[in-house]
Amino acid sequence: MKNTVLTSLTESAVGPDLEKAPTGIHGLDQITGGGLPRGRVTLVAGSAGAGKTLLGLEFLVAGARQYGEPGVLVSFEESEDKVTLNVRSLGFDLDQLRRDGLLVMLSFRLDPSDFVATGEFDLQPLFAILDDAIERVGAKRVVLDTIEVLFGAFGDDSIVRSELSRLARWLDDRGVTAIVTGERGDRNLTRNGIEEYVTDCVIVLDHRVTEEISTRRLRVVKYRGSAHGTNEYPFLISARGFVVLPITSIALNYAASEERISTGIARLDHMLSGGLFRGSTLLVSGTAGTGKTSLGAHILNAACARGERGLLVLFEESPAQFLRNMRSLGLDLQQWIDAGLLRIWAARPSELGLETHLAVLARLIEDETPSVAVLDGIAAIGQGILAAEATSMVARKIDLLKSREITTLVTALGQGEGTSTETLSSLADTWLLLRNVETDGERNRLLFVLKSRGTAHSNQVREFVLTSHGVELVDVYVGAAGVLAGSARLAQQATERDAEVRQASDLDRRLRELRRNVVEREAHLVVVQDELDAERAEIDRIDLREGHQAADTEADRSAMATRRWADAAPSNGGQR
Repeated sequence: MKNTVLTSLTESAVGPDLEKAPTGIHGLDQITGGGLPRGRVTLVAGSAGAGKTLLGLEFLVAGARQYGEPGVLVSFEESEDKVTLNVRSLGFDLDQLRRDGLLVMLSFRLDPSDFVATGEFDLQPLFAILDDAIERVGAKRVVLDTIEVLFGAFGDDSIVRSELSRLARWLDDRGVTAIVTGERGDRNLTRNGIEEYVTDCVIVLDHRVTEEISTRRLRVVKYRGSAHGTNEYPFLISARGFVVLPITSIALNYAASEERISTGIARLDHMLSGGLFRGSTLLVSGTAGTGKTSLGAHILNAACARGERGLLVLFEESPAQFLRNMRSLGLDLQQWIDAGLLRIWAARPSELGLETHLAVLARLIEDETPSVAVLDGIAAIGQGILAAEATSMVARKIDLLKSREITTLVTALGQGEGTSTETLSSLADTWLLLRNVETDGERNRLLFVLKSRGTAHSNQVREFVLTSHGVELVDVYVGAAGVLAGSARLAQQATERDAEVRQASDLDRRLRELRRNVVEREAHLVVVQDELDAERAEIDRIDLREGHQAADTEADRSAMATRRWADAAPSNGGQR
């Protein structure tokens, strides 16, 4: 997904009748809302070495190669061979374009003082030669470099203005999209101070040095009939030509994926409800030595293990040092480099300049197409420059990565809230804080999830431990003594284990006593039960014996009465 800087305002303000000619310079086409005004004249002004000629040449080459629009280059300072040689290192083969009939190059050696001596000034010969060149290849694009050579010796501004206007009208009548380059003046945009008034679009290139750091800026000063970006935008001249650097997206129309990817640390994934959203930005802040780089290495290792491509940008250490340090954690990242899945680039921004550093990053992203990127030591950007400029540069880097749906981890020095990382935190979707705590003569690392947009996350602190087999997150001890980690946590855990052992021993002893009492009481109950059973049996025997004794007595009485011939016993109520 390509970055865009076209706002709804820009899109609505560009009139439907204003056709534009793409320059082939992606960032410039974004700023201008599609390119230069087609069929009109654009002035590109700048100091010596600012890149005016290169911009014009890239406009011609892109027209011939990409848009099928042949062009004409008119140089008033350099020969055709010199121009061709100068841009060959950038991959521009002007000779081939000429052979293909897509480009005509004209070189003029003019001395305007000759015209002053005769009191005449007539561009008609130039128009005739230029017209022939346009007709020869059917040119749609023309570049005149540098226009001051034609008018520089004339002190009469009215003549200069008249001839410039005539030149602009002549180009307009031919229907070609033209660029004229001019040198910056002391008080005006150009040396004559007139060119900017007779052209429809004015682009100013500036090359400045601040705190020994070289930067280049581009600004669209004027664009008749079209809305355009009015800020200063960084650009550079690289091995690939004229590059206008990506800028912060005004539209903020990034994609928002629902897919989650693993950080390579299971417990951290759990704290983040399953991992990071793909394409999101993770800020890891903390003081030196808290393990920020190690966390970044885990994310890269996990991505490469999934078969995805990763990009690591080091601001403070060399790739060899990084690889050696990560091997101590059991992470062999060299295997992913050998497999072509990981690219490491190390460079200080102060060495290249901020814009060049960003441009190289943009090129690496385009070449490597990573799905995960780590920017380690981003605070190095702020060395020697204003805080606002550093923040802007970091924003552009993050914006560039986010616009391409690259999951990004950025490490920054800071201790959390109230520090400079607060500014960066607003650019990040998830913010992890690593903190060193000192207790009982030792330092331990703690990890906090300060925020994670769009997802539930843990509010618990974890101890961040670096081991020989990678990063581990360990539960800290939280109790009356506070939050304990490291040896204090281990000592507290040992104390709790001793207390648990003593408690278990006391419970076991008490359990044995209770069981013994139960056995004794059960035995006593058996004895008592036996006694009860015996007494009940005795009662039964006594009752039985009494019943038998009464029956025997009655039987004896009956037998004795019979023997005595005694009368039978009278029945109740009977009389004899």
